[in-house]
Amino acid sequence: MDENSTAKDDRRVDDRKSPDQYHSVKFTKSGLDIPYQSKLRDISEKGMCIVVPHDSVLLSHLNIGDILDMEYYTEEGRMPVEQAKTQIKHITKNDQGQFKEQYIVGLSKL
Repeated sequence: MDENSTAKDDRRVDDRKSPDQYHSVKFTKSGLDIPYQSKLRDISEKGMCIVVPHDSVLLSHLNIGDILDMEYYTEEGRMPVEQAKTQIKHITKNDQGQFKEQYIVGLSKL
């Protein structure tokens, strides 16, 4: 096994940003009265995501493939450290664990 084998074995299609760099995101969506802010999580196999309660009105406004303008925040900062277009990669109902009966919304910064 050569020293480059690890890089070759990692074949993720999407770049993976650790939520350690960002604490939360904030965004608006057409049809919502107020901006939505959520803590970022790293429980999705494909990278960062947000958790949305099963009874949230937000779910009816999100679709896989949507591209949203999101503000990314650090844990310490009150001002957004970065604004980026972000695509919804998946919306998956979680059937077990801490987030049982909630939806995992996978995000990918573009």
